[in-house]
Amino acid sequence: MNAVVIALLLSCASQESGAADQAQQFQYKAGLARTVITPQEPIRMSGYAARSKPSEGVLHELWAKALALEDLRGHKVVILTADLIALPAEVCQQLAAHLKDKHGLERSQLLCNASHTHSGPMVGRNLSVMGAGFDDAQRQAITKYTEQLQVKLAEVCDAALADLKPARLAVGAGKCTFAINRREPTDKGVRLGLNPKGPVDHTVPVLRVETPDGKLRAVLFAYACHNTTLGPDIYQLNGDYAGFAQLELEKKFPDATAMFMILCGGDQNPSPRGKVEHAQQHGQALAEEVARVLGGLSEGATALKLVKSHIATAFEVVKLDFPPYQRETYEKQLQDANRFRQQRAKLMLEAFDRGAPVRNVDCPVQAVRLGDEVVLVAIAGEVVIDYALRLKREYPQYNLVVAGYSNDVPCYIPSLRVLREGGYEPVDSMIYYGLPGPLAENVEELVIAGCRKVLRQVGIEPAQQQAAGN
Repeated sequence: MNAVVIALLLSCASQESGAADQAQQFQYKAGLARTVITPQEPIRMSGYAARSKPSEGVLHELWAKALALEDLRGHKVVILTADLIALPAEVCQQLAAHLKDKHGLERSQLLCNASHTHSGPMVGRNLSVMGAGFDDAQRQAITKYTEQLQVKLAEVCDAALADLKPARLAVGAGKCTFAINRREPTDKGVRLGLNPKGPVDHTVPVLRVETPDGKLRAVLFAYACHNTTLGPDIYQLNGDYAGFAQLELEKKFPDATAMFMILCGGDQNPSPRGKVEHAQQHGQALAEEVARVLGGLSEGATALKLVKSHIATAFEVVKLDFPPYQRETYEKQLQDANRFRQQRAKLMLEAFDRGAPVRNVDCPVQAVRLGDEVVLVAIAGEVVIDYALRLKREYPQYNLVVAGYSNDVPCYIPSLRVLREGGYEPVDSMIYYGLPGPLAENVEELVIAGCRKVLRQVGIEPAQQQAAGN
């Protein structure tokens, strides 16, 4: 056999091997499912203590949507999103137990993220102090809805796992600017308002899920902004700007499922806000930016990059401390004219009577790595933007997407800066969450340590440690 023939054979073999490697490198399986979770009867809504009556009608349906992914090794993860104020820990734990029993999935293989719409129903015990004064029928309606929701979430995750088909993933990012820091400094301290000089992150991460021939099946997109365009005067159920964004994307791409994740929006508000038109405006702006990223047309957007076939997941629960406090504090608050302070005081005193005063609160943290192209960090609670900015600084070599409102929403998660500044997020909000008061000053370091731990478990190290290892 002459040298020319040998060279041609080697070239063909190399090309075939390269094509096979490329096909294998980018291949996933993806499954999708969705279900309507709009309450069928009037129900008390969550997010605003000022509301005085149950819901009245529906602006658009509320949805739970599941994306199941499987890599070439058979490793799986399920990402569940919902148009709700929260997916409380007990709901997520029950769902995880179901997926363990039926599908053999570990806790780290389920990521739950609620959009935190303030125009949805109350769910379980989340923000239960807002229920002070509810009658028995209203409380029973919340319990019934939560039980029905639990069944639907299990069904939608099962359906997504049953739908696994060959897929390719690509990731990119754009920018949307309607979020503004809401912690406004004044002579009397920080108040909820507008702070144009405050930290923000306007990045819009986008994950494209497509068939092997390039047809769009789903888009998972995210943004760091409170889902509170609409205020307490709105009694129609809806998903706020995030709901409108998903609807708009599904109009643009009728064969695809649009899924929204809220990032670290604890101290970020949409601006302007207050009217349905504003929610529609923000939803449309977000949807248009996602569509531009999907088409590679957004100015300043990162180009879509194929995601290598590799899934790794990790999950831990961090315990966040409260400073020492005394029973007398809450005995005094029982006499407070504010019914929410009274209810919180009652809960604290009941805990003392049980011999188990509340000394800490659980904060789940999770990492989901998809190849080398995207790493999801999911933190429970209403996480302020400082956490996303800090983690991105510590891991600049990775495409980190840092979400709040994931796997539980036990309270606000302030940074040390926000904690020391005071105001609604670190102090006043704890009344509605039924917790003693502000968290201890080690909160930021505990949460960051937990994030580093789960990132390390999926093979991700901070830049300085990676450099030292090299």
